[in-house]
Amino acid sequence: MDYFLVSFFLIQYIRTSLQTATQHPEWDKRLVIGRYTSIALVAVFYATETPHWFNWIWNAFLVLIIVVIFTDDFFKTLRATAQTILPFIGLCMIRDATRALSPDFYKKYDSGFDIAVAFAFVLCFFIWFYARKQMKVLQKEREDRLREEQASKAQKESLEYLVSERTYELTLQKEELQKTIEELKSTQNQLIQSEKMASLGELTAGIAHEIQNPLNFVNNFSEVSVELCQELEEEIDKSALGDSDKEYIKEIIADLSQNQQKITHHGKRADSIVKGMLQHSRASSGQKEPVEINSLADEYMRLAYHGLRAKDKEFNAALVSDFDPTIGKINVLPQDLGRVFLNLFTNAFYAVADKKRKLIEEGNLGEYRPEVKISTKKFANKLYIRVTDNGTGMPEHVKAKIFQPFFTTKPTGQGTGLGLSMSYDIITNGHGGVLDVESVPGERTEFRITIPINETQEA
Repeated sequence: MDYFLVSFFLIQYIRTSLQTATQHPEWDKRLVIGRYTSIALVAVFYATETPHWFNWIWNAFLVLIIVVIFTDDFFKTLRATAQTILPFIGLCMIRDATRALSPDFYKKYDSGFDIAVAFAFVLCFFIWFYARKQMKVLQKEREDRLREEQASKAQKESLEYLVSERTYELTLQKEELQKTIEELKSTQNQLIQSEKMASLGELTAGIAHEIQNPLNFVNNFSEVSVELCQELEEEIDKSALGDSDKEYIKEIIADLSQNQQKITHHGKRADSIVKGMLQHSRASSGQKEPVEINSLADEYMRLAYHGLRAKDKEFNAALVSDFDPTIGKINVLPQDLGRVFLNLFTNAFYAVADKKRKLIEEGNLGEYRPEVKISTKKFANKLYIRVTDNGTGMPEHVKAKIFQPFFTTKPTGQGTGLGLSMSYDIITNGHGGVLDVESVPGERTEFRITIPINETQEA
């Protein structure tokens, strides 16, 4: 019976300690077979009259269990506990060997053998009980430590989530602050530019008014002088002077007349500049009207094109339009915005014509076709207008000055340098919008107009 108890409880101890039923089902099947084997052996032992040599089957069975425990690393943690049955197995084998080899000696000391085996048997269960108790304590500590690790892990994950969330918030705040700073810088630059334009406008108005009166006298008297030269020639013909003297005097008069005509020509040119200055500084009436933006842009685009065609019959360019049909009517200053369109289109056509002329002179025209494009778009309560050309473009140092009054890249006599300055003033001050330019030298230029639209402004 002691063999059975030792083997049965040893197998159960292994299954419980290693939790083979849930974690190692293959080993659990083998251990269950071993348990049923021990039950079968004890049943055979009590059901039949077995000789004493049957104990050697039990000894072999226990030795087999010990060998498996010490040879397979799966049972490494139970080897210390398994060593406790070695004294029991050893005493049982000595007892059975003495009984078989020296019966008389065994009969004389059989009680001593039984006491030693019983003591080893009790020692096994005492050590198992203590080990089981220690195992429960260790298991509890392991579970507590696992719970602490899980709590610590959960706390760590929570902190990491809070840190990542806070980092994301700080990143968004940083981006918003940076965007605000950039908007403030842009607004500051626009305000500075607007102040410059306002100051220049006042200065321009003052200069223009001061120049206009003496300029009118110059133009008027130069025209009168031309007429006087003509009358003088007629009077010379009536005089009694010799023909050689008349010819000489007429040559002098012709030179004077030519000089006066040049004075008249350049005086009128100066007069047009003064009128442009006055127009630039003129305060708008501020009366906005509902206008079809697409129709207005298309009208001035064709007006500028035909104006250039009137001067240069050989000029041709593709007119491309990309209008947003949902814009409808917008409250704007139609005359002022029309002047802006006219200035932008005139510059665009001049740029593509100049590029074509240069390519022809270089003999490198190739497949170049002049093109000017106008596009409109309404989005997020803003009106976007783009005027694009594939002309000469402009370098950075020119682009930086393009909206300054009297700055022009055109040859003398072909531009006053006030068109883009006036356009900038109309868009920024008259409509509260933005006018800027993007250009690639030798390839393209795009003027971009952005005008805010309130719901009450839409017609």
